[in-house]
Amino acid sequence: MKAIRFHEYGDPGALRYEDAERPEPAEGEVLVEVAATSFNPVDAAIRAGYLQQIFPVSLPHIPGIDVAGTVAALGAGVTRWSVGEKVIGFLPMVPDGAAAEFVTVASEILAPAPTTTPLTHAAALPAAAQTAWQALMEHADLRAGQRVLINGAGGGVGGFAVQLAKRAGAFVIATAAPRSAGTVRAQGADQIIDYTSAGPADALTEPVEAVLNLAMVTESEMAALTGLVRDGGVVVTTATPAVGDADRGVRAVGMQLRTDAGQLEKLAKMVDAGELSIDVSASYPLSAAESVHELSAAGRIRGKVLLIPAR
Repeated sequence: MKAIRFHEYGDPGALRYEDAERPEPAEGEVLVEVAATSFNPVDAAIRAGYLQQIFPVSLPHIPGIDVAGTVAALGAGVTRWSVGEKVIGFLPMVPDGAAAEFVTVASEILAPAPTTTPLTHAAALPAAAQTAWQALMEHADLRAGQRVLINGAGGGVGGFAVQLAKRAGAFVIATAAPRSAGTVRAQGADQIIDYTSAGPADALTEPVEAVLNLAMVTESEMAALTGLVRDGGVVVTTATPAVGDADRGVRAVGMQLRTDAGQLEKLAKMVDAGELSIDVSASYPLSAAESVHELSAAGRIRGKVLLIPAR
């Protein structure tokens, strides 16, 4: 099969589009024929070697933590799935991923793919939507009537976060560049701050109950975001570490995404019910993975970008 692999850590040029051995499902696994995977910033961080201590991958390594595809074969003991079913999943970071024509996946972490969107587009859902859900609904415990600031709303997680926060009945404030503002507004943002001309601290006139930070910011900028949170509120971050304010009862949560097939199935059903939309900004052939990583390094990716194996 064809796959994207890197044999050593490095810049995007370390990625190779090459032949790799097609995996076989072990007990409890299924073989998925990949319709698409999506790019996530962690793919680049692992490729560059920044996360070796956290995710000690074996080289050569196939990236890709999102998968959408079709069950092609079943390992021993698998009864939940049948060959031909359409599935999605958020894959573990360390084993080989879905930037390939086939990938083996533990059967219990897969969920049925949504049926109202192209299967390729469904690859944009697992990691990003679950990050948004867990950050807002679990860590922030967001409620109707609360104010939430989503810093970095133009990215893949941000788009889902805006939608989920609006669906929860919150007043949604989003930072976004002009190129993303229209999309973020359509996703439900009540107020948009153009971070290229003003910071949230300059634009907001009253505090928020929660901040979700999705951007790499400086320590001082992170402290400023914490300062916008009302007493007793929370700042959740997927990027720059946050420090809470014990005197004001402000919590700080460093986001750690977990696999939850039941939650992913619920999100897929929300897509089918028209309650959650998937914004795919671009699709590339799998062979163009190096170019996608270069675009990310240049800050030129908006929303979710797909990598699609040739058929």
